[in-house]
Amino acid sequence: MKKYICIHGHFYQPPRENPWLEAIELQDTAFPYHDWNERITAECYAPNSASRILNENHEITQIVNNYQSISFNFGPTLISWIQEKHPELLKKIIEADQNSQAQFQGHGAAIAQAYNHMILPLSNTRDKYTQILWGIRHFEIYFGRKPEGLWLPETAVNLETLDIMSEVGIKFTILAPNQAKRVRKLDGLHWHNVGDKIDITMPYLQKLPSGRSIALFFYDGPTSRALAFENLLQSGNVLADRLIELCNFSRMHPQLIHIATDGETYGHHHAFGDMALAYALHYIKEQQVADITIYGQFLEHNPPTHEVEIHENSSWSCAHGIERWKSDCGCNSGGHSGWRQHWRAPLRESLDWLRDSLIPVYEEHAGKYLRDPWQARNDYIEIIHDRSPEKLADFLDKNAIRELTESEIEEVLKALEMQRHALLMYTSCGWFFDELSGIETVQVIAYAARAIQLAHSFSDTDYESQFLEHLANAPSNIPEYENGRKIYERFIKPMRLELPAVTAHYAISSIFKDYDDHTEIYCYNVERHFAQTAESGKIKLKIGAVRVSSKITRETIFTDYALIHYGDQNLLCGVRTFQDEAAYHGMEQELLNVFSQGEFLEITKLLEKYFGSSLYTLKNMFRDEQRIVINEILKLPLSEAESMYRFFYDNHASIMSYVNNLSIPLPLTLHKTIEYVINSNLKQAIHEDILNLERIEQLFALAEKFHTEFYHTEIEFLLQQQMVTVFKNFQSNPFNEELLKKLINLLEILNKINLIINPWQVQNIMYHLSMEDRIRNQADEGYKNLFRQLLQQLKMNLF
Repeated sequence: MKKYICIHGHFYQPPRENPWLEAIELQDTAFPYHDWNERITAECYAPNSASRILNENHEITQIVNNYQSISFNFGPTLISWIQEKHPELLKKIIEADQNSQAQFQGHGAAIAQAYNHMILPLSNTRDKYTQILWGIRHFEIYFGRKPEGLWLPETAVNLETLDIMSEVGIKFTILAPNQAKRVRKLDGLHWHNVGDKIDITMPYLQKLPSGRSIALFFYDGPTSRALAFENLLQSGNVLADRLIELCNFSRMHPQLIHIATDGETYGHHHAFGDMALAYALHYIKEQQVADITIYGQFLEHNPPTHEVEIHENSSWSCAHGIERWKSDCGCNSGGHSGWRQHWRAPLRESLDWLRDSLIPVYEEHAGKYLRDPWQARNDYIEIIHDRSPEKLADFLDKNAIRELTESEIEEVLKALEMQRHALLMYTSCGWFFDELSGIETVQVIAYAARAIQLAHSFSDTDYESQFLEHLANAPSNIPEYENGRKIYERFIKPMRLELPAVTAHYAISSIFKDYDDHTEIYCYNVERHFAQTAESGKIKLKIGAVRVSSKITRETIFTDYALIHYGDQNLLCGVRTFQDEAAYHGMEQELLNVFSQGEFLEITKLLEKYFGSSLYTLKNMFRDEQRIVINEILKLPLSEAESMYRFFYDNHASIMSYVNNLSIPLPLTLHKTIEYVINSNLKQAIHEDILNLERIEQLFALAEKFHTEFYHTEIEFLLQQQMVTVFKNFQSNPFNEELLKKLINLLEILNKINLIINPWQVQNIMYHLSMEDRIRNQADEGYKNLFRQLLQQLKMNLF
């Protein structure tokens, strides 16, 4: 009988956006990238869209899109982020699904996922529906078709979840083998307990309490674990051989060999794992030992012949069912001996209390304007995806009881946002790891804080204090943090944002950048009404009035502000609600008069007079802009320090060279001076338009002479970015032979030095160029020889 192989990748990252900014802020641990989404995209998501197949000489012979040959799902919140930050990558992912439909008889490679990775068996019925419906609709918006399958977060499952999935049109899902309890033939009488020894090569039918049913696939557990945690991705041959070995030629039914892992396995967890995957798929197709397939195609031609009963409340990543997300079951990431997870149960209890407390608030206030508040919540995915006025009008036409005023629309949006954050706070990663103060857990608590803040729009009830009473029962493993209440006060409260803080951010950053009359700051619109600046040397006074509005809830506030900047980090900004023009101009005149008299320290007293305690400093800025402002402030001292380094180097280079030639170790101070100057010069040479090759080569030689270290990560990243720019210029003018020769020379130099430059984007550019008829067939042999030399430097063998 025929043999089939299917590889499923679960591509997912937890939502990392600041709940008040709707954007991911700078994450230093992801350096040199801005944040972990960016880093994992560079290491995994993008490489899998253009993966390399190598020959025996380790030269690239093909570049392929892995996504069109595997089964995959992308987390909806991750796809939304990719759409904003990497639209070209999203295009390749969608194209892969479209191309796969031709390959797999009309079935697409992509399947849906429950929206924000909530453990569905632990949620209430309403939340199950919303998570599944949001996941399906999100899929339809991006992939332009209905999904056949849906990935359950952590494959956590119970019968109610499966019943809802079946009700809304999902045909199948994928589970771990240990989640099967017993099986029997569809026409059989006797059940057989299977443990984790279920025959994974066929689909099974799970009958549901409603009378509906759904197909279940149970992936190969040992091979999937080996792929994730062992060396199965050391080469494509190894992976292909392992999959082929699983084919049992004595079985009489068409058999499906299939594995499932986190998609990040292919490139992020295992470097170049995408290439091993690409070659394994290529090898299996080439050897014709089995057909590559996906679940939808296999199910159509091989409907279930057996029935299964699942273990209720089970998952793929917890040996105790779903205890990992509600108790100290012993499952953890293993990095901290002696740490316990006693915090998990109190954290879930705290969030459950908050969710249940907010339900009547939502029903009361949304119910005043919406026909069915819970159906409206299900429909809200349309607005989450597209917050345009047109989409909002369509949503209200469908759900509102009548035409609403602007203030009523704001109330509706706040209620719906309260519910969105009450769902986001259950993202599974909040419980997965070891410590309550971990970034994933702090993130879900931040979503809870945002839900509480929105609830305060409707009720005087102090939900925050009550929530903190519950959260205090969650103990931290780190004595300094004590418990959830302390963690909330330390990490969440400074993150909380009211609209006046947006004005403060605008005012402070306006010292270092010019704003238009209308500008966007994250998810806020800022409209300037008045602005006045006075300067005296390095001291600046700024006064103004702006209207700030949220693009999410439409909440609006009209504020005025005044700011004094004494230089460097010394600044103070006051913000208050705008009263009227007379009050504003009165404040403005008094501040300007005092400033003009040179009584600068008196400005601080006036700010306290007009703004009371509503005063802000550099500490209150949003993190990314705060870093930009700090860098601006540091420009002068850094320039002064660099001048001193250069002066010292220029005046003493001769003696330092002489000492070095005598093989006498240079004193550390001198060695560090040389190291700094060489790296600084190298960064300057890299930033020149076409890269200053002669200067770069001289600096590398000088560094070798003095045994100087490069700032590897920074230099490599800068070189990589600049190379992409240069090669894009070449792509637009490929018959510039002078540029072509410079690129060959550049790569020759880089291949000699001990720097790791990722040529992925450059190779992609050259691959597409090499496929063009004007290069392949119309160019003369002299040009082709140069072009081949460039390809050889990039380890590409294409023609």
